[in-house]
Amino acid sequence: MPIHAVFKMKLAKVYPLYVQKAIRKKRTREEVDQIICWLTGYDQAGLQHQLNQNNDLEAFFEQAPRFHPRSALIKGVVCGVRVEQIEDPLMRKLRCLDKLIDELAKGKPMEKILRE
Repeated sequence: MPIHAVFKMKLAKVYPLYVQKAIRKKRTREEVDQIICWLTGYDQAGLQHQLNQNNDLEAFFEQAPRFHPRSALIKGVVCGVRVEQIEDPLMRKLRCLDKLIDELAKGKPMEKILRE
C-alpha cells in the first residue's frame, strides 16, 4: 500500500489550520479539541503531548488510545471522496477527522458532530 504524503504532514502544522477554520466560522479551539479527543481517545494532555512531539499524522493516529466506536457513523463526502468508502484505514481515520471539522465549520451542533 503506498504511503500518502498527507500521512507525513506534521500534526503541529495541520492542527492550527483546523483551529483557524473553526474560528473563521465562529467556533472555538475548545470545540476542535473536543472533536479530536472524542475521535481518537486522547485527553487534552495527550493531544498537547502529540503536538509538542511534532509527530506526523500517521504516528498521531497509530498512537491514538482508541478510535471512537461511533466513528463508523461518520458518512459523507470530504476531499471529493465518500468517507464510508475509503478502504485504507489510516486514510479513513484522517478523513473522518476532516469531515468532523467540516461539520463544525458548517455550524452543526456538537451533539450531532459527536454522533450522540
